[in-house]
Amino acid sequence: MNGVAALITDTTNTDVCFVHLLDPDQRRLVLMGATPPYDQLAGRITLAVGEGVSGWVAAHGEPVVLTENKRSDPRYRYIPELRGEQYVSMASIPMRSGPNALVGVLNVHTQERRAFTAVDVRLLSSIGSLVAGAIESARLHRSLAEREHARERFAERTVALQEYERRRLAAEIHDGISQRIVGLSFYLSAAADAVATDPEFAAEQISAARKLAAATLDETRVAIAGLRPPVLDDLGLAASLESLARSVADVEIEVDVDAPSLPEHVETALYRITQEALQNIAKHARASHARVELFGCDGQVMLRVRDDGRGFEVSEQSRPGRMTYGLAGMHERADLIGGRLVIASRPGRGTTITVRLPITR
Repeated sequence: MNGVAALITDTTNTDVCFVHLLDPDQRRLVLMGATPPYDQLAGRITLAVGEGVSGWVAAHGEPVVLTENKRSDPRYRYIPELRGEQYVSMASIPMRSGPNALVGVLNVHTQERRAFTAVDVRLLSSIGSLVAGAIESARLHRSLAEREHARERFAERTVALQEYERRRLAAEIHDGISQRIVGLSFYLSAAADAVATDPEFAAEQISAARKLAAATLDETRVAIAGLRPPVLDDLGLAASLESLARSVADVEIEVDVDAPSLPEHVETALYRITQEALQNIAKHARASHARVELFGCDGQVMLRVRDDGRGFEVSEQSRPGRMTYGLAGMHERADLIGGRLVIASRPGRGTTITVRLPITR
């Protein structure tokens, strides 16, 4: 983007160029490229859509030309780091990769007064379209590479977790369930031998066998629950999410579910994502209220979990090596069922986790 900004100033005979890219999830513009000395600010300047001249252009999709007296325009917002007082005229152009596909906003400034003409605006718009197409191609390439890398990591972790689960279940069956069954067989054999000669002793052995059988059944249910939540089979996804919400202490949680019937593996993934999100709320958010929503709309299923807790800086958690196991697991579960998980949070503003996936037969 810095190279693009330098090329644009040379092409248009302007003094400085800023390339703001749209973050559609956060509904904001992020400065991602600029000519020196502002290139050091890439990634550090943000504007909400509708804020400032660039935000207005992003919201309305129309170019803006300010020849002089920028501060008198109600749309203008002064950003000290960009030293707007050093530049007299500016042109702000939407960058589109298609008719309704806004990618960002391109701004050029001049130190001397310049009346940008319709020809100038058309030239800048053409440049913006070319840049937008390149950005979209780069984003798609990066997205595909990240998804492939995520699938590889997920496959590695899935194999490792499968082996771990096999060892854990084998140990549980050997040390717990199988030993209880041996004990059960012992009690029943003793009862069978004594039923004719000592009915009272036989009754004691049968009573002990019944208690041991109940304990074995409980242990078996716990082992099964680790594989697939039985509540999903017994009650369905809606009631399972309500039960999950009731299990979280000290947080008032509302549940609103109006979703179509989904495949079992999708239900399990959505249940586990909600479970992890609610556990994070209970452990870290310091929230008093949360809401879980699951509904179908426009050929999609959407799961949303939001809280009024302390929130966090999403960009920090998204850095390589910084994403926690829980957040990474939620992203991977969503990716595995063909969905997309987005985390929106700001310090002091709570957190919203949204999963969207297409409804398929």
